[in-house]
Parts: sequence; C-alpha cells; structure tokens
Amino acid sequence: HFEEICEIMQAYDVAYSLGDGLRPGSIADANDQAQFAELKVQGDLTRRAWDFDVQVMNEGPGHVPMHMVAENMQKQIEWCGEAPFYTLGPLVTDIAPGYDHMASAIGAAMIGWYGTAMLCYVTPKEHLGLPNREDVREGVVAYKMAAHAADLAKGHPGAQVRDNAMSQARFEFRWRDQFHLALDPEKAYEYHDATLPAEGAKLAHFCSMCGPKFCSMEITQQIRKTYGTDSKNNNREPLDHPDQNRTPEQRQAAEQGMQQKSREFLEGGAEIYS
Repeated sequence: HFEEICEIMQAYDVAYSLGDGLRPGSIADANDQAQFAELKVQGDLTRRAWDFDVQVMNEGPGHVPMHMVAENMQKQIEWCGEAPFYTLGPLVTDIAPGYDHMASAIGAAMIGWYGTAMLCYVTPKEHLGLPNREDVREGVVAYKMAAHAADLAKGHPGAQVRDNAMSQARFEFRWRDQFHLALDPEKAYEYHDATLPAEGAKLAHFCSMCGPKFCSMEITQQIRKTYGTDSKNNNREPLDHPDQNRTPEQRQAAEQGMQQKSREFLEGGAEIYS
C-alpha cells in the first residue's frame, strides 16, 4: 500500500522519514548484509515516493566503528539518490555506558563531515535508562559541538568565525567573552570559578592551569611589549581574508569603523548580552 500512502502524503505535503529497523545495535553488526539490504530498500522507497513528489529523508545507524563510518555515507548517497540522511551518532564504540553522548558525538562529527544532513543526539543515559532534563542537555551540547566540528571540516562559510573570536578572546584574556562564546557558558563559568572564584580573576592574565608565570599567551604579550612585533610574519592576513581585496582607503575606513564600535561597546558597559 506504499503508493496509496504516497498519495495521502502528497495531498497533505508531508515528508517521509524512512526508518531503519535493521540498523546495527552493536559495532559487531556494523555494515552487515541486513543493514545494507535495508538501505537499498530505503533507496527504492525513496524513488517511489519521489514519483509522487513526496519528500523523503533516510534514517541511518547506529553503532559503527570509525573506519566503517564513511562507507555508510557513500552507500546512502549512491543507493538513495542523495536524499537527506540522518543518523543516531553513530556510536564508534560500545564500551562507554554513561558516556554514550561522547562515543556517538565522535561518529556524528565524522559522518556529518562526510555529508549527513541531520544528527540525532544521544544522551549519557543511552542504553541505561530514560534520560532526564540534564541528560538531554548534555547530549544536545555534545551534538552541537559535533555539528559545528563537521561544519568546520566542510568549510561552511562563517563556521570558523566563532572559533576565531574565541581564540582572540582567549589570547586577550577576555574571560567573560570566552564564556559567552562557549557552547555551554554555564559550565565554562563553573569550571573557571572552581579554582579562581574571585571577581578579579575574570581580568587576570592567567588561569589555574599554568599560573601567572608560565602562561604562554601572557609571555607572548610581554615579549611583544618589550621587543615589538615582526610585521612581516606576525601581522599576515589569512589567505582568504577580505582585506586582501581592499584599497588602503577602504582598510583605513574599516579600521576606523571597528574602533568606533569598540568605543560604543565599552561605553555601553562591555557586555555581550543584556
């Protein structure tokens, strides 16, 4: 009755989510005949649905070790006509009960890089029990990280902007900016406060890892203050930096605009979020 269902789906503009009941439940079953036979069936159903102008996405695994992840994406693209693929992880090892959000985020980052359209998050309580609110939060954070890592690897425009902002804030010891740029600001605050709870520590040029005498970034800043910078090497623009295509006048105008915005930011209380 698949065609009859397609007619209903078409009439109400509903998309199919084709599940995979034979997905591997352990890495021992990864990429076996049953899993891939079902994937071929998904491909057949996908094309039949497309004949009715019904949209389709395909569900994928599951439990797949790292060296077998790419094959899942390659075969789905080939057999399912590049329909959107979404995966539960996959988990790359079975020995991490209580940490399956991490085990699966590794596979999620990989398969996201290879081309998966959507990632279905996993909580720390996977295989152990029904997750609570905090479990869900931990799983979502892990998967936002995996998705962002995949976007970076694929070279998505703008994906690295946040990373660059974090690196700049870290080098300049703008602790609150670092916290707000983090995927999980609350945990970043909590960890920093655990060893340096004083308010003044949010302005300090060190953390409790290396202390005030051995922070590489503080040492670098002191060297620059003492000896200056090497303009030939230290101030090089990235190869894809937009300044490469600007005239000197445009660069000067852009710099003045940035300085003006910096002044407005400081005058407004220097807070990222109100």
